[in-house]
Amino acid sequence: MLRDQADRHPDAVVIVDGDTRVTMAELRAGAARVAHELIGLGVRPGDRVALWGVNDPYWVTHAFGVWDAGAVIVPLSSRAKGLEAAAMIEKTGAEVLVTGEGPPGVVLADLLPPGAAPRHVLSPGRSLPMEPPGVEMEDVEERALAVQPGDLCEIMSTSGTTGTPKGVMLDHAQVLRGYWDWSEIVTLDQHDRYPVIAPFSHGFGLNAGLIACVLRRATMMPIRVFTPDALMSLISAGRVSILAGPPTLFHRLLDELDRADWDVSSLRVAICGAAAVPAALITRLVERVGLERMINAYGLMEGTVVSMTRAGDPIEVIAATTGRAVPGIEVRIVDDDGKEVAAGERGEILQRGYGVMRGYWDEPGKTAEVVDRDGWLHTGDIGVLDPAGNLAIVDRKKELYIVNGFNVSPAEVESLLLREGSLAQAAVIGVPDPVSGEAGWAYVVPRAGMTVDPGTLLTWAKDNMSNYKVPKRVIVVEALPANANGKIDKRALRARAPAS
Repeated sequence: MLRDQADRHPDAVVIVDGDTRVTMAELRAGAARVAHELIGLGVRPGDRVALWGVNDPYWVTHAFGVWDAGAVIVPLSSRAKGLEAAAMIEKTGAEVLVTGEGPPGVVLADLLPPGAAPRHVLSPGRSLPMEPPGVEMEDVEERALAVQPGDLCEIMSTSGTTGTPKGVMLDHAQVLRGYWDWSEIVTLDQHDRYPVIAPFSHGFGLNAGLIACVLRRATMMPIRVFTPDALMSLISAGRVSILAGPPTLFHRLLDELDRADWDVSSLRVAICGAAAVPAALITRLVERVGLERMINAYGLMEGTVVSMTRAGDPIEVIAATTGRAVPGIEVRIVDDDGKEVAAGERGEILQRGYGVMRGYWDEPGKTAEVVDRDGWLHTGDIGVLDPAGNLAIVDRKKELYIVNGFNVSPAEVESLLLREGSLAQAAVIGVPDPVSGEAGWAYVVPRAGMTVDPGTLLTWAKDNMSNYKVPKRVIVVEALPANANGKIDKRALRARAPAS
């Protein structure tokens, strides 16, 4: 795909980053140089290469370099701390780590615990040998052209219910088809300027951002660290035409327009993912901003793109649903016995089609728990289909909660908190939050003879886990409620939460 675009449209500008402009031809050449070095380091087809950094041109070039080398990307969140990054590197057996720029003042590779770094660590400041021994540029081209549609493209970290993240395997064909169709519905094209706010380590940022822009020759504007204060100047000065984010992003946009007369005339499409969007918000965006369309969509790491609203959908459909299944994808709603329910009734969302993951990396047992013998992915989300086939997400069967668009696994946060050393038990729940949508509250029981200071524990959490995983509140209790099976009763904790 990159070669086709570079051959046909070599001068098309695909990345704008401040004063930096990168054309298709430059991206192709840069990727080839990266692949040249990776092959010189011994990277073979199918090997895993971890990428760790903020959204910037370096990340884009190295992603395509990994693919040119026939290798598989393992993206690590720039928000990740050392323990989290090391766990994913070890899980996937990545022997090469590419670290780009980190958050301000942070050298990412220095965060890794002693002995956790893989065999090779590449960083922007490291001078590259011009000619790795025994590797010609013809070898790079041959390696790149040997990649097949069914070869693995990426292993994405997803929050698991087991306390450790799992690696979702997606192949090249799934990603290219899924995000071509996504782009068609969004109407993304070569005239668009699209700030990619979601991190490249996140499925949306990588696939519906980085890859979609190259697929459609749209100009991507990688956002290293997003601040709402910079939103309006980004839109007006950058002539942004596509904007994707949670409802809070669009509320902020309207608030700023009420305060000052910003030029947002370039903005034509807004995309919100799997969230209930107030109808009044959509109406105001269409009327105040002059949007051509507002799109609501539903996808998940294990299932790529599932459903999207379409052009011409009435506001109430965009507000209350995530639209209809995309081409090539089937959706069913089933009860606890696996029987299909009638339109309008709640049940678990099942999905089947090309977008279903190849499985969890090195975890066939866990894969079999969510993908059945007939190919249906059991999403763990609860939804309702209306008679027209529009899908509404109404609840989550899993305990995951969403902070500013990021899935958070309570079990993973609990596991990390217990490593601090002063806790006997920890139970984390998601509660509604006016700023972030949901927020984590941690109920903790101290170890015998120890006291726990919530502020000190939160400071440790900020130092050792991604910011969106850090609980908003820590509540110290003598004991946690348990059900008849002896398991922590999170339903009781949720009932208690508003009064805590």
